[in-house]
Amino acid sequence: MKMWIIAVLAALAVGASAQNCPNSCETMKWATCDGPPCSCYLLVGDNQKQPLNCAALIPKCFLMKAEMYRAKKGLDTRTVGGKPVETAFVDNDGIYDPECEADGKFKAKQCNNTEECWCVNSAGVRRSDKGDKNIKCEKLVETYWVRLQLTHKDGAPKSLSESKLKDAIADALNSRYQLDKQLIDKVQYDPAARLIVVDVKKPMGDRTIDLSRTAYYMEKDVKVLPLFRAQSKFEPVADGHKLEMEKILVYYVDEEPPTFTMKHLTGGIIAVIVVVVLAVVAGLLAVFFVQKRQRRYKKTQVR
Repeated sequence: MKMWIIAVLAALAVGASAQNCPNSCETMKWATCDGPPCSCYLLVGDNQKQPLNCAALIPKCFLMKAEMYRAKKGLDTRTVGGKPVETAFVDNDGIYDPECEADGKFKAKQCNNTEECWCVNSAGVRRSDKGDKNIKCEKLVETYWVRLQLTHKDGAPKSLSESKLKDAIADALNSRYQLDKQLIDKVQYDPAARLIVVDVKKPMGDRTIDLSRTAYYMEKDVKVLPLFRAQSKFEPVADGHKLEMEKILVYYVDEEPPTFTMKHLTGGIIAVIVVVVLAVVAGLLAVFFVQKRQRRYKKTQVR
């Protein structure tokens, strides 16, 4: 009789545990949650389950691996401005299949499962020229500053001020991406261009705050579809008006300058440089021949 009672209690405990396990992860719509014990995970490869903490934003490295895996499997993946400083740069390479540390950080050297490798910053953005597998990436350089350059759709009130906009942006970043409002350094606004520039900074040397998570989730909100289970988007409410974003560009500033060189410039940039150089040479030659001809003309006049 006691054995039956124990079995029934165990079954009830399992059922209660299963009922308490959420069937979805609020911060990642592709996650699977089951139990007991209750846990959520993300598929990042064949039979590779990455455990998740659904109470926080998912590390960007895990998100990129999941996107690459889903793309390979044919699954759905749509889910003022300028450089703040000379050493700022943007992500020109797009998504790749990254190598991640156990805590979700990027490994300093990335190869995208090829023989070509490069160095990345803590946001997973390439900060060096590409090389072979012998390339040396001594450490993972930290991104301490991101500039979010946003363009909102038409219809904002003309009375909208930078102070009201900063409060609205801070509230939206905090509620949606769990970003500390104190990290928002400056908000600039150009009403004519509908341009909002948000500088988010953390203290140099800090390794507890990951700015790349906020930037990546926001990029998906604006460019594609949200990564959150709920499909609402980043739409700050300023002066009673909801601002819907239509464009975003993210600049990254690292604690150390990137190490790009001229040898890996894109074909388009190289072509522009060549054209400019040829134009300068042609101009100098034209000036030389004109001056030479003028000298001959003067000599003829003397004679």
